[in-house]
Amino acid sequence: MAVIAVSFIFSMILYLALTFGSGTEILFWSTGEVVVGVVFSIVTALLAKKLIVGVGADSGLGYLNPMRWLKFVIYAIGPFFFSMAKANIDVAYRVVTGKINPGIVKIQTGLTNDFAVSLLANSITLTPGTLSVDIDDGNNLYVHCINLKTKDPDAKEVCGSFINWARRIAE
Repeated sequence: MAVIAVSFIFSMILYLALTFGSGTEILFWSTGEVVVGVVFSIVTALLAKKLIVGVGADSGLGYLNPMRWLKFVIYAIGPFFFSMAKANIDVAYRVVTGKINPGIVKIQTGLTNDFAVSLLANSITLTPGTLSVDIDDGNNLYVHCINLKTKDPDAKEVCGSFINWARRIAE
């Protein structure tokens, strides 16, 4: 029930912020806007319950778990930012020198839920020089790399610690 209440409040605040100044009957909103906002927020809260509780059901908080958010912030500021900076320098070097060896690599992720795979795929794609191309039924990612150092690189060589962080954050 707390998940529905939090989702309702968040949706209502967001709706009111987006429709600010639409009337003058109830502060800065019209009566109709407030009614639509309440209906919209109830529907959103009911639909979001499965999504929010679906991950991390052991804690009962799912996506609202503060530890999950803390891990994500640590990941974004630390390993992800460092990898992105390092990849930017490498791609700039490749552009200037023309020394590239492109290829597609299959990465066996071992991740079990869609959120973790999405987090990993997005992290790889946001890192310059790599692009998530495809995913198969076994949650294996196919990644295009601008420069392959070996003929058959391992996952650590392509995406560093991203897999471990995706597992910590999302599973």
